Amino acid sequence: MAKPTAETMVAEIMDNIRRVFQVVNEQSKLVERETGLTGPQLWAIKVIAAQGTLRVSELAAKMYLHPTTVVGILDRLEKRELVCRIRSSEDRRVVEVSLTDEGRRLVEHTPEVASNKITHGLESLSIPELAIIYHGFDRLTRILDATDLPPAFFGTNEVNLPKGRRRQ
Repeated sequence: MAKPTAETMVAEIMDNIRRVFQVVNEQSKLVERETGLTGPQLWAIKVIAAQGTLRVSELAAKMYLHPTTVVGILDRLEKRELVCRIRSSEDRRVVEVSLTDEGRRLVEHTPEVASNKITHGLESLSIPELAIIYHGFDRLTRILDATDLPPAFFGTNEVNLPKGRRRQ
């Protein structure tokens, strides 16, 4: 098999980027249409459903998000009575989150979330495979001069960093 040219590789990379955006965009619209939730909100519910009651900090770690971001997501889910937060009686600083009956019913009939698929896929890779993707995306954000942009979720105004905090 012939070694691909730079032109062929650039074309294939561009097509793959388009495919990723297409899938994430379509899944975000489907989730919102079917559930009224954003992708990050449904992702949080799915993680809680899979793991059971979690500390907010544990949920943030499992979603690879900043705890402040997760608190905002949980605020909206709690308003819809899909999750409940309980402060630990042993340590008042610790807050645990679990699904309500309504949250459990909703999660049973919802589509998969792109963020969940990507996370699980990345977690299954070896360190050398992860390093290739890590360096590739790092380079791509530098090409786009986007290293100082806060990472926003698709289809929402939410970002994954507290206001005023930037990636170093």
